[in-house]
Amino acid sequence: MQSWTGLKLLSGAAALALCSGPAALADEPVRGDEAPAHSAKTLLRLKQNSGITLQWIDWDRRGQAALREQNGTFYLSGGQIASDGAGTLWLDGEVVSSGDDHFIFEGLIRIANTPGNGRICQDTKRWRFAITQNRKYYRLREFEWCDGLTDYIDIYF
Repeated sequence: MQSWTGLKLLSGAAALALCSGPAALADEPVRGDEAPAHSAKTLLRLKQNSGITLQWIDWDRRGQAALREQNGTFYLSGGQIASDGAGTLWLDGEVVSSGDDHFIFEGLIRIANTPGNGRICQDTKRWRFAITQNRKYYRLREFEWCDGLTDYIDIYF
Protein backbone atom coordinates (compact mmCIF):
# COMPACT_ATOMS: atom_id res chain seq x y z
CA MET A 1 0.00 0.00 0.00
CA GLN A 2 1.28 3.47 -0.84
CA SER A 3 1.73 6.20 1.76
CA TRP A 4 -0.59 9.22 1.93
CA THR A 5 2.00 11.28 0.08
CA GLY A 6 1.75 8.89 -2.87
CA LEU A 7 -2.05 8.96 -3.11
CA LYS A 8 -3.68 9.97 -6.35
CA LEU A 9 -7.32 10.70 -7.07
CA LEU A 10 -9.42 7.54 -7.01
CA SER A 11 -12.82 6.61 -8.35
CA GLY A 12 -15.62 6.61 -5.79
CA ALA A 13 -15.56 2.81 -5.50
CA ALA A 14 -11.78 2.65 -5.01
CA ALA A 15 -11.87 5.49 -2.49
CA LEU A 16 -14.65 3.81 -0.52
CA ALA A 17 -12.69 0.56 -0.49
CA LEU A 18 -9.79 2.45 1.09
CA CYS A 19 -12.12 3.98 3.68
CA SER A 20 -13.52 0.53 4.46
CA GLY A 21 -10.21 -1.30 4.82
CA PRO A 22 -6.89 -2.13 3.15
CA ALA A 23 -6.96 -2.00 -0.63
CA ALA A 24 -4.58 -1.58 -3.54
CA LEU A 25 -4.51 2.05 -4.69
CA ALA A 26 -4.82 3.16 -8.27
CA ASP A 27 -1.91 5.09 -9.73
CA GLU A 28 -3.97 7.28 -12.04
CA PRO A 29 -7.00 9.50 -11.48
CA VAL A 30 -10.33 8.44 -12.91
CA ARG A 31 -11.66 10.83 -15.55
CA GLY A 32 -14.15 10.99 -18.39
CA ASP A 33 -17.30 8.89 -18.33
CA GLU A 34 -16.36 7.07 -15.13
CA ALA A 35 -17.37 8.08 -11.62
CA PRO A 36 -16.24 11.53 -10.43
CA ALA A 37 -12.69 11.70 -9.09
CA HIS A 38 -12.31 11.58 -5.33
CA SER A 39 -9.34 11.79 -3.02
CA ALA A 40 -9.15 8.76 -0.74
CA LYS A 41 -7.45 11.02 1.81
CA THR A 42 -10.33 13.50 1.90
CA LEU A 43 -13.02 10.80 1.94
CA LEU A 44 -11.31 9.11 4.88
CA ARG A 45 -11.04 12.44 6.72
CA LEU A 46 -14.74 13.12 6.12
CA LYS A 47 -15.73 9.62 7.18
CA GLN A 48 -13.68 9.89 10.39
CA ASN A 49 -14.38 13.60 11.02
CA SER A 50 -14.42 14.96 14.57
CA GLY A 51 -17.30 17.38 14.15
CA ILE A 52 -18.67 20.48 12.49
CA THR A 53 -18.86 24.05 13.79
CA LEU A 54 -20.31 27.43 12.96
CA GLN A 55 -18.46 30.14 14.88
CA TRP A 56 -21.69 31.84 16.00
CA ILE A 57 -22.76 28.68 17.84
CA ASP A 58 -19.61 27.31 19.50
CA TRP A 59 -16.00 26.53 18.59
CA ASP A 60 -15.53 23.98 21.37
CA ARG A 61 -18.83 22.07 21.44
CA ARG A 62 -18.91 20.61 17.96
CA GLY A 63 -21.88 19.24 16.10
CA GLN A 64 -21.84 15.97 14.18
CA ALA A 65 -21.31 15.24 10.49
CA ALA A 66 -21.54 11.90 8.69
CA LEU A 67 -20.32 10.71 5.30
CA ARG A 68 -22.19 7.81 3.74
CA GLU A 69 -21.86 6.03 0.40
CA GLN A 70 -24.69 4.70 -1.70
CA ASN A 71 -24.14 3.14 -5.13
CA GLY A 72 -20.82 4.95 -5.59
CA THR A 73 -22.17 8.37 -4.57
CA PHE A 74 -20.97 10.05 -1.37
CA TYR A 75 -23.42 11.99 0.81
CA LEU A 76 -22.55 14.34 3.66
CA SER A 77 -24.99 15.52 6.30
CA GLY A 78 -24.53 17.16 9.63
CA GLY A 79 -25.34 19.98 11.95
CA GLN A 80 -24.70 21.85 15.14
CA ILE A 81 -27.21 23.12 17.71
CA ALA A 82 -26.47 25.84 20.25
CA SER A 83 -26.43 24.65 23.87
CA ASP A 84 -29.50 26.81 24.57
CA GLY A 85 -31.22 25.34 21.50
CA ALA A 86 -31.60 28.68 19.73
CA GLY A 87 -29.04 28.63 16.91
CA THR A 88 -28.68 25.83 14.38
CA LEU A 89 -26.50 24.85 11.45
CA TRP A 90 -27.57 22.13 9.02
CA LEU A 91 -26.04 20.77 5.83
CA ASP A 92 -27.20 17.92 3.62
CA GLY A 93 -26.05 16.95 0.16
CA GLU A 94 -23.56 15.17 -2.05
CA VAL A 95 -19.76 15.32 -2.16
CA VAL A 96 -19.48 15.55 -5.96
CA SER A 97 -15.67 15.62 -6.15
CA SER A 98 -12.64 15.95 -3.90
CA GLY A 99 -8.91 16.53 -3.92
CA ASP A 100 -6.44 16.03 -1.08
CA ASP A 101 -7.06 19.56 0.29
CA HIS A 102 -10.66 20.30 -0.73
CA PHE A 103 -14.05 18.94 -1.69
CA ILE A 104 -17.06 20.18 -3.63
CA PHE A 105 -20.38 19.77 -1.83
CA GLU A 106 -23.67 20.12 -3.70
CA GLY A 107 -26.61 20.56 -1.41
CA LEU A 108 -28.35 22.56 1.28
CA ILE A 109 -26.68 24.70 3.92
CA ARG A 110 -29.02 26.31 6.46
CA ILE A 111 -28.22 28.60 9.38
CA ALA A 112 -31.06 29.64 11.69
CA ASN A 113 -31.34 32.02 14.66
CA THR A 114 -27.66 32.80 14.98
CA PRO A 115 -25.96 35.13 15.68
CA GLY A 116 -29.35 36.72 16.26
CA ASN A 117 -32.82 35.34 16.72
CA GLY A 118 -34.76 35.44 13.46
CA ARG A 119 -31.75 35.23 11.16
CA ILE A 120 -32.31 32.59 8.47
CA CYS A 121 -29.70 31.88 5.81
CA GLN A 122 -30.39 29.01 3.46
CA ASP A 123 -29.22 28.04 -0.02
CA THR A 124 -28.89 24.93 -2.14
CA LYS A 125 -25.99 24.99 -4.60
CA ARG A 126 -22.37 23.89 -5.12
CA TRP A 127 -20.09 24.85 -2.25
CA ARG A 128 -16.30 24.54 -1.94
CA PHE A 129 -14.68 23.46 1.34
CA ALA A 130 -10.88 23.58 1.62
CA ILE A 131 -7.95 23.25 4.00
CA THR A 132 -5.85 26.41 4.28
CA GLN A 133 -2.62 27.11 6.18
CA ASN A 134 -2.23 23.45 7.27
CA ARG A 135 -5.30 23.62 9.52
CA LYS A 136 -7.05 20.45 10.71
CA TYR A 137 -10.40 21.26 9.14
CA TYR A 138 -12.11 21.96 5.84
CA ARG A 139 -13.62 25.46 5.81
CA LEU A 140 -16.44 26.66 3.60
CA ARG A 141 -14.74 29.08 1.21
CA GLU A 142 -17.80 31.28 0.68
CA PHE A 143 -17.95 33.46 3.77
CA GLU A 144 -20.60 36.15 3.17
CA TRP A 145 -23.12 34.18 1.13
CA CYS A 146 -26.29 35.32 2.83
CA ASP A 147 -26.64 38.74 4.42
CA GLY A 148 -23.15 40.22 4.65
CA LEU A 149 -22.20 38.53 7.93
CA THR A 150 -19.15 36.27 7.79
CA ASP A 151 -20.03 32.63 8.53
CA TYR A 152 -17.18 30.20 9.26
CA ILE A 153 -18.39 26.64 8.72
CA ASP A 154 -15.67 24.09 9.53
CA ILE A 155 -15.56 20.29 9.32
CA TYR A 156 -12.74 18.93 11.52
CA PHE A 157 -10.55 15.87 11.00
